[in-house]
Amino acid sequence: MSQPARRVQEFLAAPRSMFVAGRWGDALSGARLDSLDPATGRVLTSIPAGDEHDVDVAVRAARAALDDPRWRDLSPMDRGRLLDRLADLVEENADELALLEAYDNGKPVGVARAVDVGTTVKLFRYFAGWPSKFEGSTIPVSPRGGLKVLNYTVHEPVGVVAAVVPWNFPMSMASWKLAPALAMGNAVVLKPAEITSLSTLRLAELIDEAGFPPGVVNVVTGRGAVAGAALAAHDDVDKIAFTGSTAVGRQIARAATGNMKNVSLELGGKSPNIVLPDADLAEVIAAATDAVFFNQGQVCTAGSRLYVHADVYDEVMAGLVERTRRIVVGPGTDPATQMGPVVSAAQLATVGEYLDLGREQGATVLTGGGPVTGLGEDYAGGYFVAPTIFADTDHTMRVVREEIFGPVLVAMRWTDTDELVTLANDTPYGLSAGIWTRNLTDAHRLAGRIKAGTVWINCYNYTDPASPFGGYKQSGWGREMGHAVLGSYTETKSVWVNLS
Repeated sequence: MSQPARRVQEFLAAPRSMFVAGRWGDALSGARLDSLDPATGRVLTSIPAGDEHDVDVAVRAARAALDDPRWRDLSPMDRGRLLDRLADLVEENADELALLEAYDNGKPVGVARAVDVGTTVKLFRYFAGWPSKFEGSTIPVSPRGGLKVLNYTVHEPVGVVAAVVPWNFPMSMASWKLAPALAMGNAVVLKPAEITSLSTLRLAELIDEAGFPPGVVNVVTGRGAVAGAALAAHDDVDKIAFTGSTAVGRQIARAATGNMKNVSLELGGKSPNIVLPDADLAEVIAAATDAVFFNQGQVCTAGSRLYVHADVYDEVMAGLVERTRRIVVGPGTDPATQMGPVVSAAQLATVGEYLDLGREQGATVLTGGGPVTGLGEDYAGGYFVAPTIFADTDHTMRVVREEIFGPVLVAMRWTDTDELVTLANDTPYGLSAGIWTRNLTDAHRLAGRIKAGTVWINCYNYTDPASPFGGYKQSGWGREMGHAVLGSYTETKSVWVNLS
């Protein structure tokens, strides 16, 4: 057994604790939740089932940390050094973290290593540079009466940040919130998804090892409807940053009105992936397959609506079906696996319901369409579903209109560009889109007409800490990453000094 595998087994061998005020402990109620392996359905370990009382303790710890000179008076450069040290620790433990994510979430360990761990390292490194560079400004104002005034702005931490993250990319989504929040000097209460908390708890150990003062980062595990709801409603939380479904995002927004919290929401998507007749079809087939089946389709930006020009539709679909049938489905811990199980029994049931709906509403299954069997006795209880392609679909069908969050592609022909744009935008979401063409004039024109926060041209599902990410319409409020996110973790203060 390798050293990372041994460390993961040691981590899973004992019940896990929450991390609050620099200490590890159980929920005040003593209640616990089982964490299951999606590949087997068996218990990996257990985590505390925190509730509103645990949330209150964590919020008070975060509030105290804001007044602690060890954090409050830390220089911007030293804050950046802490984030760099955390990036180093994540990188040093990358193989262990990736394997832990594969057990807990089900995703292929190679994906966890490259994407989840890799993104986390990049985020902490990128935002480590910002504390000393996010500057205020002096403003040439023109006051009445000829008063001579110096007017300048400063950026101050927004305060206590509640970060509620989803189960599809547990650790990297946590870092999307933690990195900018900590860079700007905030204190954080992090609530991971109850079914995928383990990598976040391991990350908290590394945060402690990096030397962040007690209470700067707190991790409360528990059910979203209990601990997450308590965080969203807590009157001493200054900002809530949420990634998850649009339905839960609405609940978060309503709860936040109690004390008028700053709110940022990164929500659902039903993204169009558009193929023009002059596209490189070999690239299209490879990328369109990955766009929807990557991470078992459990991606808010999944290219789940494929619009292929009629002139190349048959060739593209034949290639997609052939490539999809070659995807190796299996446990995420097996290096040969290309697509793992979906995350839970509930998600498996949801995807199964949509597969039935697609058939009932007239869609044709070209490949997949049901559970995967024959993986061996050890995985008989796992949550495996075959990558599925539906053809003969249209916008009256729920599989076309609703986010499935599973490995399901719906494909449609198009001929008229104006009609294509109407269909691509015919969704309550506006998170992302893909365009495939050799003609960059067509690409730029089409990109300008698609209502989405991210448009990929001749590529798909790329993000970077330096580039803003977020959606139009019901895909959310605000932006993650890049310079654009820093304002949502700060308050801008305008100072007027009478020099007359």
